[in-house]
Amino acid sequence: MTLQLHMPSPSGDELKTARIRVGLSQVEAATLMGYPVQPGSRGGLQSRTWQALESASDPRNMPGPVFAMFQLLTESHPAMALVNKAAAVETASDCS
Repeated sequence: MTLQLHMPSPSGDELKTARIRVGLSQVEAATLMGYPVQPGSRGGLQSRTWQALESASDPRNMPGPVFAMFQLLTESHPAMALVNKAAAVETASDCS
């Protein structure tokens, strides 16, 4: 069985909407996805990489597979979900 996922690259607005929908700040989302976080000019933390990915004027977009992983990790993917293999095996054996 071959699994194929449609993984389009989101626009900056789509990424921002997805992040806000799951209730994460830019720093929280960047940390989740392994993007760098650094001190901001006004204190606190910021992720310039994440800011650029959400910017309408920046040509960089998040790659589609990375966006799909963001959706999976935040349980917001429209069609798929991550499953813990150990838990799935336990559940299957409990049913037999």
